[in-house]
Amino acid sequence: MTGQKPYDPYEYLHKFSQLWEKQMNDFIYLWTDNKEFVKMSHLGTEIHSRYLEAFKKNQEALAGALNLPTKNDVSNVAALTLQTEEKIEALEEQIWDLQDSIKSQSKEIGSVVEVSKEIIKLTKQLKTELVKTKKELADTRDLHEEIQEMKFELMKLNQFKEEFETLKNLIEKKDKQSEPVLTGAGTTI
Repeated sequence: MTGQKPYDPYEYLHKFSQLWEKQMNDFIYLWTDNKEFVKMSHLGTEIHSRYLEAFKKNQEALAGALNLPTKNDVSNVAALTLQTEEKIEALEEQIWDLQDSIKSQSKEIGSVVEVSKEIIKLTKQLKTELVKTKKELADTRDLHEEIQEMKFELMKLNQFKEEFETLKNLIEKKDKQSEPVLTGAGTTI
């Protein structure tokens, strides 16, 4: 018993379907190989297409009279819906791009504001330093004027000293001239 296969219903079903498919294909081949069948099927197809066209026209006319949507109307609405969705998606992408650009511009504006704050701070420092410099310049001018006055006074003192030296020299000369001259014998001339 070990050599026997177990019963598999799917295997028998598969064999049956293959056999049935082969018989149907042979039957269809016999029908389509017949010229009269081909002519009849062609005639039937033409009649059927005319009937469908007339049915479609009548259906559209009835739907128009009853104000009901037809298959074409529904397909047109579906096409418009797809177009609208595509346009909405394009607009969403543009909005996202605008949001990104606004974010980057706000960052740039923030950096400009920071730089402006630094410039204002530096300007205030420069203004403070300018006021200090003006004050120091005024003090320097006052010192310069005082130094000029001292220089002028020193010049006067130097002139006075020179005059005093000149007078001193003159007095010494006069004193030397009026002093008696001593000779070697202790006599004065």
